[in-house]
Amino acid sequence: MTEKYILSIDQGTTGTTVLLINHAGQIVQKSYREIRQIYPKASWVEHCAVDIWESVEFCIRDCVKSAHIEFSQIVGIGITNQRETTILWDKNTGEPVHNAIVWQCRRTAAMCDNLKKDGFAEIVRSKTGLVLDAYFSGTKIAWMLENVADLRERAENGDILFGTVDSWLIWKLTGAHITDFSNASRTMIYDIFEKKWDSELCEKLGISMQILPEVKKSSEVYGTANFDGSEIPVCGNAGDQQSALFGQMAWQPGEMKNTYGTGCFLLMNAGNSPILSENGLLTTLACDENGEPIYALEGSVFIAGAAVQWLRDELQIIKNASETEQMALDAGGNNGVYFVPAFVGLGAPHWNMNARGTITGLTRGANRNHLVRATLESLAYQTDDVISAMENDADLKIADLKVDGGAAANNFLMQFQADISDIRVIRPKQIETTALGAAFLAGLACEFWTSADDLKKSAQIDKVFQPKMNRDERKSLKKGWNEAVKKAKDL
Repeated sequence: MTEKYILSIDQGTTGTTVLLINHAGQIVQKSYREIRQIYPKASWVEHCAVDIWESVEFCIRDCVKSAHIEFSQIVGIGITNQRETTILWDKNTGEPVHNAIVWQCRRTAAMCDNLKKDGFAEIVRSKTGLVLDAYFSGTKIAWMLENVADLRERAENGDILFGTVDSWLIWKLTGAHITDFSNASRTMIYDIFEKKWDSELCEKLGISMQILPEVKKSSEVYGTANFDGSEIPVCGNAGDQQSALFGQMAWQPGEMKNTYGTGCFLLMNAGNSPILSENGLLTTLACDENGEPIYALEGSVFIAGAAVQWLRDELQIIKNASETEQMALDAGGNNGVYFVPAFVGLGAPHWNMNARGTITGLTRGANRNHLVRATLESLAYQTDDVISAMENDADLKIADLKVDGGAAANNFLMQFQADISDIRVIRPKQIETTALGAAFLAGLACEFWTSADDLKKSAQIDKVFQPKMNRDERKSLKKGWNEAVKKAKDL
């Protein structure tokens, strides 16, 4: 019998990954392509939407070709994506009207400040579970409508479509204008309690509601894609962090995961009972075993792996990320050096749009190993800030943290995370859980897997990192980090 597969598209901030997953939940083939980063001005970040699609199309074909299979062997396609990144396109020509504005982009920070002065922040929080911040899609849409010639008129005439990256890809694959609950909940114009686009929020931002996609479950058939004559259902969709939560099988309230990618994102399953944070976290929508919407509590760290990429591309003190583990160990200690990678401000729990990247504690004895170590440590410190906020909001002591994402492969970082947070860090054998989550959602929708219980058989632990640091050292290191964060805020 010819073997069948699920194809999973993981369209991320720095590149696109496409995976083929077999029935045992194993990755049998992988293709990756970086995408171009565009920086028109300081703190502005864009992608070319056409580049995004071409990277996806390339990786799909490359993955299938490299696996020596036919498209007819693929029974379903799942999509997971960088969230909040905003694309507007002409529904008649299919052409994007402007570069995609990436989630990291801060061009609408002043717009957000003005909206806060109008008392709009509490309305946003009460309906969307989000803070009023340039991170989210709403003000990005408003900026394009205001700054691209004739765009508002075209939108009001029904000629323009809005989507986050998942919507753009589903439209390119199937022609359907669709998103799912998890991505809609990141736009700042979607009411997560009523589960609908909100007319008051759209009106305040000057957004015509007819440009918005239909919102669906995270696991159902949205349409079919045609590759070389094979009709393949596109049937799984979730924002990258919610997809990783699903891929980690954190299906019970209280279970959580942290993804170490371009940013760091800690999500806790809150079930059907939303928790409105008092400590700078977000309330958002994720999905249960059936792809139905549930609530999650989230802490978003804007810059994590992107800081390692900065060491590689801008400072050129490493050639690849895999070097950082040994360099951090060679440093022997942090030598008093702290790095707060607030390149685009600080996310949870600080939410300071004006903070900027800061390195403190440099002495003549500091070298590149110390800077690399400080960079890795910054991922753990930022995660620890979110863990503390989550413990306060949920009124519980977190004992275990499931981890995934590229930087989770770094043993130094995982051990330091366990030490600084006094927590068990559990790393699965398969750290591509973001893409696995999308594959699982698609496979359940097309009955490749009959139930979520089938998927649990594929879960395997690679390593558990136990905390070893003594209390006094932990306290001293955190004090140094907090002082460095204060300096980053004061710039």
